[in-house]
Amino acid sequence: MQHDLIAQARTWLAEDPDPETRDELAALIEAGDTDELAARFAGTLQFGTAGLRGELGAGPMRMNRSVVIRAAAGLAAYLKAQGQEGGLVVIGYDARYKSADFARDTAAVMTGAGLRAAVLPRPLPTPVLAYAIRHLGAVAGVEVTASHNPPRDNGYKVYLGDGSQIVPPADGEIAAAIAAVGPLAGVVRPEDGWETLGEEVPDAYLARTDAVLAAGSPRTARTVYTAMHGVGTSVLTAAFARAGFPEPVLVTEQAEPDPAFPTVAFPNPEEPGAMDLAFATARRAAPDLVIANDPDADRCAVAVPDTSVEGGWRMLRGDEVGALLAAHLVERGATGVFAESIVSSSLLGRIAEKAGLGYEETLTGFKWIARVDGLRYGYEEALGYCVDPEGVRDKDGITAALLVAELASVLKEQGRMLLDLLDDLALAHGLHATDQLSVRVEDLSVIADAMARLREQPPTALAGLAVTSAEDLSRGTDRLPPTDGLRYQLEGARVIVRPSGTEPKLKCYLEVVVPVADAAGLPAARARGAELLAGIKRDLATAAGI
Repeated sequence: MQHDLIAQARTWLAEDPDPETRDELAALIEAGDTDELAARFAGTLQFGTAGLRGELGAGPMRMNRSVVIRAAAGLAAYLKAQGQEGGLVVIGYDARYKSADFARDTAAVMTGAGLRAAVLPRPLPTPVLAYAIRHLGAVAGVEVTASHNPPRDNGYKVYLGDGSQIVPPADGEIAAAIAAVGPLAGVVRPEDGWETLGEEVPDAYLARTDAVLAAGSPRTARTVYTAMHGVGTSVLTAAFARAGFPEPVLVTEQAEPDPAFPTVAFPNPEEPGAMDLAFATARRAAPDLVIANDPDADRCAVAVPDTSVEGGWRMLRGDEVGALLAAHLVERGATGVFAESIVSSSLLGRIAEKAGLGYEETLTGFKWIARVDGLRYGYEEALGYCVDPEGVRDKDGITAALLVAELASVLKEQGRMLLDLLDDLALAHGLHATDQLSVRVEDLSVIADAMARLREQPPTALAGLAVTSAEDLSRGTDRLPPTDGLRYQLEGARVIVRPSGTEPKLKCYLEVVVPVADAAGLPAARARGAELLAGIKRDLATAAGI
């Protein structure tokens, strides 16, 4: 067994094109570190949410140039099998370690396979790549990014020519094509022959961002902005300048791309502590709101002044921002369909119904939301918002930030704030309070065990609320294809449990709806909502054994 492992590692080493990972693997072989080698050669990275994502390093279970070259070769083979020989593949990348290398390798493989390749001019937000696919008439797009994952990770996100991320059966067919790739020596990789795009594509994207704002709308909201050490600063500040908003005050420590993400444990605005520097900047600058993007700027976080919380600033939940943007679009006379994933708040459906708009619920991820027929607006609770589906068929943290700033400006002219509009929505539709129980694991079997336990012994009550139905989503429903998840309906509440598609996490999404008769009843309704959410979280953790 040990001999086979060493032989496998030596075979990989012989064709690894990257001196850095070659040295790393050679040192592991020399040291006889069979535990580490076994982890790296336990299989191959599998296509998950729209592509690959994993820790950087040598071996087939890590993200590296060998894995990326195979992925690109498999994608090229798939595209050619679909009759796309000679078609254009546009490639974007963020500022993480190895991202530029992975983009260049992808361009070389596509060129060698007889496709045309064009690489964006510099590290740019993922929505710029999603926009570029349709703008350039490409047959596919690749974005090299690990989004908000830890610094040691990178990833490979694949889009097809409609500008949406891949879904079944394409993902499985691409994975099969990757598995069929032979030795790397057989993958043709010329030194040149692809195009490096100029600024015309980001400029066209920026020109398109104007479309999300209403003509003549107020543009007075003052913002503090953080790019979370990612690639958002240059594009967001340019978009705000074009629109006529006051120049955002930057969180200087996090404004420039830095793959080490030195000021945050996890570069995700949702993670504890990630917004601390932004809040400190806001206390000095006293803006109307704080806006944060994740490192590839496809997500948008919003924080507002709130004297009732320590530090004076409160981060809004993704569901709150999702409802605020929906209400703003309704007020602006939007038509079409509003859509969200099953893990997001049911408040969107109530807003759409009252406005006489279509409403759809999808599986988790914008690869599903973006495919809804007639989509006008889609969101997901994990800070993702699609506010211009004709321009970007994916979540877009830049255009979402513009729309939030417009809404804040409209309210500011009325002497109101975002929190006031949330109160209005609670009075109109009931207080919808959401929370999440999220458990990060080192051992993935913990997640599998928790899911198995819940399937075998589903809870009958949580926080004293009776479970009225329990659905195993792996069997599919009349409206949803199968997915690994569980959904519980309770009296006045809903719970969904699922493994994360992008991180080693078990995620549980909780929502309670508390009726509220008038403004005087809002504090009590909020207290009751918080109490129920805490109880559900406690009882669910016990039921899942986590």
